[in-house]
Amino acid sequence: MKDIKRIKLRDFEIGGDKLTILAGPCAIESQDILDETAQCLKEITKELDINFVFKSSFDKANRSSITSYRGPGMKKGLEMLKKVKNKYDVPIVTDIHTPDQASEVAEVADILQIPAFLCRQTDLLVEAAKTNKIVNIKKGQFLAPEQMGPLVKKVEDSGNTNILLTDRGSSFGYNNLVSDFRGIPIMQEFGYPVVFDATHSVQLPGANGTCSGGDRRFVPVLAKAAMAVGANVLFFEVHPNPDKALCDGPNMLALKDVRDVFSICKDIFEVVRK
Repeated sequence: MKDIKRIKLRDFEIGGDKLTILAGPCAIESQDILDETAQCLKEITKELDINFVFKSSFDKANRSSITSYRGPGMKKGLEMLKKVKNKYDVPIVTDIHTPDQASEVAEVADILQIPAFLCRQTDLLVEAAKTNKIVNIKKGQFLAPEQMGPLVKKVEDSGNTNILLTDRGSSFGYNNLVSDFRGIPIMQEFGYPVVFDATHSVQLPGANGTCSGGDRRFVPVLAKAAMAVGANVLFFEVHPNPDKALCDGPNMLALKDVRDVFSICKDIFEVVRK
């Protein structure tokens, strides 16, 4: 196995000997929900000694319907994320969808996330790389893990080697995803930390007609399996009340369930590294 680069973020390393978790609501709904989630997640991860990055999206551009909730937009969303960053002293990860967003989003976000459906967009990867922020490339549901190599090269050739790769399941027939855990060690061969997105992996794309379905019962199962095969980082979308969430509710973990899931995942992470 190729050595994994340790990516420096603030006072910790992603890909080192301590588990890192990226977590937060799918889309920004309100400042209150952001604050409640960030405060709770920071307290839990501090108690468990887990590295934490807060996640939420100002725009979910890939929606099943034109009427689906997308978020407050970039300007307002970045203002809200900046408040969370300053108030709770947490690093931020959020999505970008177009090349022109990269530099402005980088003024707030510590990690620029490339959505799975956009992972092959060269201009998007190049502009993200030019910010010198960490770039998290989510593997398209339509790609084999080996096909992430050229995407890594696009970022490297643009002068940035602060890269994360995320597995979020692969298309398996209609309206379904499957997690092939061979993909984690395969993508680690590129030399960068691999993130497992446990919540989008239980998504049922388009299964509800005008929106995606999902089954959050399997989030802990998949997260534990990813830890067992050596994933470096976990990604969870979390909400105080997922059944009332405006976006991706069926996939998200309830805030009340987070501590138990994080705790057992950390235990498996540490056992594997022993």
